[in-house]
Amino acid sequence: MKKPLFSLRNVSYYYDDENNKAVDSLDLDIFEGEFVAVLGHNGSGKSTLAKLLNGLFLPSAGTVTVDGMDTQDQNHTWDIRKKAGMVFQNPDNQIVATVVRDDVAFGLENIGVPTEEMPERIDKALEAVHMSEFIDKAPHMLSGGQKQRVAIAGILAMQPKALILDESTAMLDPQGRKEVLEAVKFLNKNRGITVIWITHFMLEAAQADRIVVISEGKLSLDGTPKEVFSHAETLRQLGLDVPPMAGLAEKLKLRGIALPDGILTVAEMKEEVLKLCR
Repeated sequence: MKKPLFSLRNVSYYYDDENNKAVDSLDLDIFEGEFVAVLGHNGSGKSTLAKLLNGLFLPSAGTVTVDGMDTQDQNHTWDIRKKAGMVFQNPDNQIVATVVRDDVAFGLENIGVPTEEMPERIDKALEAVHMSEFIDKAPHMLSGGQKQRVAIAGILAMQPKALILDESTAMLDPQGRKEVLEAVKFLNKNRGITVIWITHFMLEAAQADRIVVISEGKLSLDGTPKEVFSHAETLRQLGLDVPPMAGLAEKLKLRGIALPDGILTVAEMKEEVLKLCR
């Protein structure tokens, strides 16, 4: 039986008041190679979940394991951080050096990688996110999307099994969001890196293999994008929305037009409309 890379069992987390839990009795498994989008309204607990997944937060109750290691075991803290790299919302807050090469090297220095191994790791990491040509550039001269790709390269150089991206496109323009998402999808499909993609953009979530919806610290929905976005009314009650084409399909079906469930993209809508026209 396949073992989960991340496993949460009856996990709760609270800051000050145990009656006001950011995460509440959560059970969740994420398997190696999955691309999982996490949705939830502001204050739903999704960012707290991200920090629990790589040991930045320790559960107030229950257990979190990463590749079989309990996050509460301090002997495994750095091993867990190497397995599950974290990319945050503001790319400027993640830049620590004046040259891209040195920025990517920073994490390697922290985990004690021998100096002679660093150049190859840095080159491969930047190549993976299509940033090799910027290796000698100043990070502060890059666009937001490029800075996030450099941040991802810094994690890749540490050879993680998973990337946890907490609203990593929230501060970017549409082009920057596209660059980062495409880079992460490539790493998932071609390198087998597990991705936990926390977002409030429905179109980004629609490109994942699986969507997990968190509300009031609890698991509300869990399934493929087609399955989750078929619960349009439930999502709206949770303060969320559906992708534009899913919303359009819902309105057209209410008018008696025979469309199937699960339409998420313009291409899918076009295909179904053409079928009807024929």
